[in-house]
Amino acid sequence: MLFDTHAHYDAEQFEADRDQVLSALPERGVGLVVDPGCDLPSSRAALALAERYPFVYAAVGYHPENCAPYVPADLDVLRELASHPKAVAVGEIGLDYYWEENPPRELQRQVFRAQMALAEELDLPVIVHDREAHADSLAIVREFPRVRGVFHCFSGSAEMARELVKLGWMISFTGVITYKNARRAVEAAQAVPLERLMIETDSPYMAPVPRRGTRNDSGNVSLICRRLAEIKGISCEACERTTWENGKRFFQIP
Repeated sequence: MLFDTHAHYDAEQFEADRDQVLSALPERGVGLVVDPGCDLPSSRAALALAERYPFVYAAVGYHPENCAPYVPADLDVLRELASHPKAVAVGEIGLDYYWEENPPRELQRQVFRAQMALAEELDLPVIVHDREAHADSLAIVREFPRVRGVFHCFSGSAEMARELVKLGWMISFTGVITYKNARRAVEAAQAVPLERLMIETDSPYMAPVPRRGTRNDSGNVSLICRRLAEIKGISCEACERTTWENGKRFFQIP
């Protein structure tokens, strides 16, 4: 079975057929999914889906693009949400310097640090979003040596990937590794030991080749697994088995 470690089924793109898509996943070979929140409402929605589907788990947190409403009292709300038995991580948190209209960078860093501290307090892993903010993201991660996490949809260099592995972190790849211009992502995947790799769709975004440009869903994680197996020089079956076990171990899913 395949483990899609990052998919946003609370997103509006699934409003019309969310239940049909989710209900069909086990028949498509997908046995586990983690749905990360991006703010308080989406974190609650992710938990609600996790309650309805035994193979769905949730993470709770403020995405950097959505952190403008954050106030310190929200940490108490996140702490309560994270106590849910199907909440397996704090996330999606991090930094995003790509869009000019994003919340101010200093606010992003403040919210990132606060959520890293919460994860340390709760002994939960974190799911980190890092876009065009590699140096600051790595610097903040280093401030919290007791926190373990994953850089999802990894977009950094092979050197950065090696540094994260040294810190005990995981690296996760999306359908980007199937794109023709994905040299940087492929080099990073080559540099990371297999036991530190996870796979994800980041649905509904970034569908892999040959479905690029369409709405993504967890059924496409098999295409990502196949490409990662090629990059690592192993069989699809070995890649599926290893990434499944890596994901279960990382999120502490029985």
